[in-house]
Amino acid sequence: MADDILFVAKDAAEWTKTEPGVSRRIMAYLPEMMLVEVQFEKDAVGSLHSHPHIQASYVAEGRFEVTIDGASQVLEQGGSFIVPSNLVHGVKAIEKGRLIDSFSPYRAEFLA
Repeated sequence: MADDILFVAKDAAEWTKTEPGVSRRIMAYLPEMMLVEVQFEKDAVGSLHSHPHIQASYVAEGRFEVTIDGASQVLEQGGSFIVPSNLVHGVKAIEKGRLIDSFSPYRAEFLA
């Protein structure tokens, strides 16, 4: 397997704006898994949505109100959450912050 797939330097991935105040960069991926860093400005919203991928997320910085399947909880730096396949979920940044999201399998639409 090529090293450029296994190792990704910090500046190798471009940031993409996804919603007002929200940007993401793909950190690394294989067909079975994808790792994504997502930056949020204060009060920015990751809109409610669902997808067939399993998602696990780590709060790397900041505080977020996380909603999964109608239940909400505030998580701060060091917290995490997991979203089973097809559950409606979203976040609101209570303060500026970053999430590290992992998806299984990878999100092919993020590469388009």
